[in-house]
Amino acid sequence: MAKSILLMCCDSCSPKLAAGIKADLEAQGKRVALLAPLAGCKDEACGDSFCKCEALKMIADGKKDALLSILVDRVEAAGKDADVVILHPIADEGALRDAYGLNIALAKNIDACVIPAICAKDKTDEQVAASAELNVKLLAQDGITVTVVASNCSDAAVKLIEAKGLTVIKPSAAKLAADKIVASSSITTPTKFMRSLHDKCRADKKTIVLPEGALDRILKAAAELRAQDLVNLILLGNEDEIKRNAAELGVSLDGIKIIDPAKSADLEDYANTLYELRKAKGMELDKARKLMADKTYFGTMMVYKGVADGLVSGATTSTADTIRPALQFIKTKPGIKTVSGVFLMSLADRVYIYGDCAVIPNATTDQLRDVAIASAATAKAFGIDPKIAMLSYSTGTSGSGPDVDAVREATEKVREAAPDLAVEGPIQYDAAVVPSVAKTKLPDSPVAGKANVFVFPTLNAGNIGYKAVQRSANALAIGPLLQGLNKPVNDLSRGATVADIVNTVIVTAIQAQG
Repeated sequence: MAKSILLMCCDSCSPKLAAGIKADLEAQGKRVALLAPLAGCKDEACGDSFCKCEALKMIADGKKDALLSILVDRVEAAGKDADVVILHPIADEGALRDAYGLNIALAKNIDACVIPAICAKDKTDEQVAASAELNVKLLAQDGITVTVVASNCSDAAVKLIEAKGLTVIKPSAAKLAADKIVASSSITTPTKFMRSLHDKCRADKKTIVLPEGALDRILKAAAELRAQDLVNLILLGNEDEIKRNAAELGVSLDGIKIIDPAKSADLEDYANTLYELRKAKGMELDKARKLMADKTYFGTMMVYKGVADGLVSGATTSTADTIRPALQFIKTKPGIKTVSGVFLMSLADRVYIYGDCAVIPNATTDQLRDVAIASAATAKAFGIDPKIAMLSYSTGTSGSGPDVDAVREATEKVREAAPDLAVEGPIQYDAAVVPSVAKTKLPDSPVAGKANVFVFPTLNAGNIGYKAVQRSANALAIGPLLQGLNKPVNDLSRGATVADIVNTVIVTAIQAQG
């Protein structure tokens, strides 16, 4: 994406400031685009394809994240043929009361250089400088780094502002060095994180099989995934039923393959393969044929055979029914004996990984080791440099007892098995994420205060922990994501929404890439 500048100023100041910056950058050979993120209405009937009235409706309907995605799309489109996109601020007018919040959220999602304009009217030089400092501090509280401010102030005020480490530009004749266009932050918002996942999917498109092909939620998710060109899809089930349900829902199945396992020419080959793989375990050919008539078994065999790259199921079946075929013939990766489930927790400004939150009720120390190592691999697959916290109710050597000792032993086993990983344990959650607490409890730890991969000691703790953060911090929870298998198979909650299904397919495709 092109570098972006978001102007935080009044409507009267914005055109002069934008024009001055544009002229200065163009003089340096930069290609510059101007954009008003929310267009005004052409008339009372809102003739624009997207305008403030539509934005207001989306906010009222609780669709702020979707609105942000549209705004980011607009910036991206404006930047296709430009080096820099200059954005006029979203104005706080009429019913649009969250304009400041939208501007800040947009800046975070496009890593824009934010330039606040400081009014100098009826202010002394000292007051102008203090106002500039206050604006910078307020923006910093929202995670925005400001290096440049704009003001029609006196030369004396300019010196006072520059003494605070800021560059001052005049709206009437902007002069801005190209190196002052810096990212507002390095945070990872949910919108930014999902867009990065979409980009990864499109860069190396994989084929995902969905055994519950006739289900309404699955059909809606499949249509959305194909509309965004994220993956190739195979739906399993009765073709007539799938097409009838899709027609009733009004969704398109263009580009989506449908296979009925009961009528498939591959059924006998798949049954023979299962028989050969499991005959030492007592598998009989007739039983293998019956199992292959089951859509989950059939889909899992497609993954085993390489016809599909991954499988997502579980909207109407249990976790055990989803995982069982995978454990029988896809099996676990070398050195990993444990299949575990993690959630990608996308918070307001970062992404964490929580495990195990889905599979192992009371993990042994060996299983905790496997969860930690597999979770680190999952982190790397999603662009996260893993720093692992082995969680407990005690930190370091401050406590003892069977539960703490088990986490301490598991931590040592992780260090022995994967000495290249940064891991700390036992450690309490606050010591793992809060630098000030970490400085007191584990001042020399490379992980404390900076952890991003969290291994919970039990399924009970993990499941409670992820749900508490999801609901209390309004985090986007993607998962459960099964890890440890040779090829990706992922389980849906039976209450999974269309968005949950879409996200699970996306992360399954990314797992298949690596």
